[in-house]
Amino acid sequence: MGRQIEGLARFVAHTQWEDIPAPVQRHAKLVFLDTLGVILAGSERPEVRQLRERLAATAGSGATVLARGWPVQDPRTAALLNGVAGRAIELCEGLRLVTGQAAMQTLPGILAVGECAQASGRELLAALVVGYDVAGRLSTAFTPRPLAHQNGQVGLLAAAAAGARVRGLDAAGVSRALRIATTLVLTPSYTNAVAGATTLNVAGGMSGYACALAPELALAGFEAQDDAVEEALGNLVGDGFRADGLLDELGTRWEITRNYFRLYACCNPIHPALDCLKAVLAALRPRPDDIERIDVATYRFASVMRNPDPPNYFASKYSLPHAAAVMAVRGDAGHAAIDDSALRDPAIAALRHRVRVAEDPAMSAVAPRLRPARVTVTLKDGRQGTHACESHRGDFQQPFEESEIRGKFHELAGCVLTPEGVARIEESVDRCEHWADAGEFTALLRRHGRK
Repeated sequence: MGRQIEGLARFVAHTQWEDIPAPVQRHAKLVFLDTLGVILAGSERPEVRQLRERLAATAGSGATVLARGWPVQDPRTAALLNGVAGRAIELCEGLRLVTGQAAMQTLPGILAVGECAQASGRELLAALVVGYDVAGRLSTAFTPRPLAHQNGQVGLLAAAAAGARVRGLDAAGVSRALRIATTLVLTPSYTNAVAGATTLNVAGGMSGYACALAPELALAGFEAQDDAVEEALGNLVGDGFRADGLLDELGTRWEITRNYFRLYACCNPIHPALDCLKAVLAALRPRPDDIERIDVATYRFASVMRNPDPPNYFASKYSLPHAAAVMAVRGDAGHAAIDDSALRDPAIAALRHRVRVAEDPAMSAVAPRLRPARVTVTLKDGRQGTHACESHRGDFQQPFEESEIRGKFHELAGCVLTPEGVARIEESVDRCEHWADAGEFTALLRRHGRK
């Protein structure tokens, strides 16, 4: 088996909370808080609620589903449901320089496995940090296939490693769980997103399922081939894998600090254009009916998200014309703005068809290191405004203020928690390294949930 994969497994197994620098610890707790809020709000989506109700008929025990009523399931199913919920509203954070949403792929499983195993808060947080490192490093090392969405791929492997850590496996056990998990890797397509196929979110939830299952397979004595990770990422789900550099700065460069957060409730590549549009709208202050057209130039990956008539709520998250129209009409593109009603809003529907999106090859040439956009708004009276940016706000190069991330949590968590509960859970996460076990956290959720 590869030296680099074994080194990564040792890092996962041996790194303690005390080994992680204080600034990284603080950032990890903010990632935890942000991801929790997204899961709670996503649990309210109708398809997520119906799935939860259907699976309740065969409910197990051991872990809490983060939703109204706080039902209990076996850890695999709880992790699946929480992961699906977290993917449902397109607001989770992600890896900045590569593709992936590491926290949403790992945290649901870490919480479910940790609650069942009565793991301490320090163990949960350490697992989140090292699992994030696995996701970031494997993502950098492999070349994904063009249509492959990263739900259920590298994030799933990282979740399995983090789950093995929570279950107390040693380095050899973490390695085995990681390699076993290559058999569970999925092949979701980006096409699902623009088609409005919410099955893509199930692929994200399956990472949580693997987080709970892969360690149990390792403990049961299942074996995996030595080069399973290299083969899977290099030849099966990926077009290449280079282990060179996989361990560079291990323990000093923490991948979780190189993430991005989002405040816009839509696919991340759309965000630079929305930042530009927001600046132009602030300067021109037009009414929606005053706008003759909105022209967007951006890099290739973002430019393909141009369907002006998204078929449903989920597809609307991947439509730049829709998101731009929502911002122009409602003044924002957050969770409350890009909701189901936005698809039926006649003013938004009309404006979507006046948004033109085109690729700028020069912008494509610098992506993903930069994610540029340029937006020009032309008004019916002939006035015009243009704004350009090299990348969107929210990543580690242009971070949001911490207060903005906490404000997002307040909004999203308030969908399921009482106002007092939002404040109490925020305080609890801020001191989560002091939890005796994860049950302390879920008990607090139960006390403060909305009916």
